[in-house]
Amino acid sequence: MTAQLGKIGIWRPHTDLSPELAVEVEKLGYGTIWVGGSPPADLGVVERLLEATDGIAVATGIVNIWNSDAKAVAESYHRVTEKHPDRLLLGIGAGHREATAEYTKPYTALVNYLDVLDAEGVPASGRVLAALGPRVLELARDRAAGAHPYLTVPAHTEKARSVLGAEPILAPEQKVVLDPDPQRARTTARPMIQFYLRLNNYTRNLKRFGYTDQDVAGTGSDRLVDDLAVHGTAEEIATRLKSHVEAGANHVAIQPLGEDPLSAYKALATALS
Repeated sequence: MTAQLGKIGIWRPHTDLSPELAVEVEKLGYGTIWVGGSPPADLGVVERLLEATDGIAVATGIVNIWNSDAKAVAESYHRVTEKHPDRLLLGIGAGHREATAEYTKPYTALVNYLDVLDAEGVPASGRVLAALGPRVLELARDRAAGAHPYLTVPAHTEKARSVLGAEPILAPEQKVVLDPDPQRARTTARPMIQFYLRLNNYTRNLKRFGYTDQDVAGTGSDRLVDDLAVHGTAEEIATRLKSHVEAGANHVAIQPLGEDPLSAYKALATALS
């Protein structure tokens, strides 16, 4: 059975997650903790978060197929779900070409990885794929419970829903900056956005949705930064998050940028309630 994600979750690198933070996030009413930054195949961090909490779902966002052996991940999946049934969603993806020396024929490698998970008894209903382009979105539709796109905008969400169809999970990640001052918010967001603008899979995808070479050059245009890291008051951000839902998302995973993410979680939980 697929884990119940709720409408809004949090996305944090696995190195920035702790059982204590998980407890606080669950108290605030979030539905899912997304464990980002290519968590190890043993899923130890996932298990610790689940053990510390009562009912919140935990999803990987994402296990990198180049770094984590499929059989090892399958073994971990079964170990964790036996202890915590219906609370784990396995997010899987091929990462990006520039970060992995072995990155060749990623689509084929992803298909092969899914074949191993199938053989090891990991159900399609227990996994989602990091999907940007149409081909991997179709794979997410046909061989997983849905898709977990990263660094996207509502226009992509709308397109992804049209490819996936009505039933599959569509859970985009959305960066946010809780700051009503646009210039200060952009200063906070730009280092993170700039990192991804060096990666071809993300810039190619953004260009599919109307962003220009100038938008994705350097540190990114103001327009691009504002769209990829929505900013403002908690109420303004909550309104922007609804754009993904209106475009077809079942769930939105928010990633606050800045030095105090817990304060952002608290403010947004109130605005989103």
